[in-house]
Amino acid sequence: MPVIGPFERYPDAYDAWFDTHKWAFLSEVEAIRGFMPVSGDLLEVGVGTGRFAQALGIRLGVDPSPAMRARAGRRGIEAVDGTAEALPFDSGRFDAVLMVTVICFVHDLDGALAESRRVLKPGGRLVLGFVDGESPLGRLYRARRDESRFYRDAVFRTSSEVSDALERTGFWLPRVAQTLFEPPDSMRALDRPIPGYGKGSFVVLSAGKKESS
Repeated sequence: MPVIGPFERYPDAYDAWFDTHKWAFLSEVEAIRGFMPVSGDLLEVGVGTGRFAQALGIRLGVDPSPAMRARAGRRGIEAVDGTAEALPFDSGRFDAVLMVTVICFVHDLDGALAESRRVLKPGGRLVLGFVDGESPLGRLYRARRDESRFYRDAVFRTSSEVSDALERTGFWLPRVAQTLFEPPDSMRALDRPIPGYGKGSFVVLSAGKKESS
């Protein structure tokens, strides 16, 4: 079952985080933007309230939470019901698929990645943005997980674990960028992304779909 309870009960609190932590949000968008196509058929999986889709020009999203889909719709996003492990789209449709802070909530990571690969066109790209489990923010979220409305059931995976899963599920090894070099509460300006991982708490992996042999 998808983790939707907290997002159904507290959608306003979830959405307000992005206003309170504006510089963290804008830094994440900047890191993702470097890997997303500016045109084509694009999909955000786990679109939530549509913050990232709106900022990145993505018009279509999927999410299991009706409350989140309703808010995404108010931002002009067509948000449909579905989960990362069972996308309601034809195979080979999309030029790029985006998932932001979604993989920490999926129970079957390999299944979710394989499903994104299924709906990508030949040569399409999967872009993942997530809090690295080994980063300062990832360790803090793990330590305070029981106190959080949203992260109580989350699994904060490391960049190397996600890279390994991408290779297992039919993707080329990814291009990598990182941002958030200080706690979101402390940020007063944009953090520019740099290549690799191990310094920033928010990591973006962009992986190409391998063709079947």
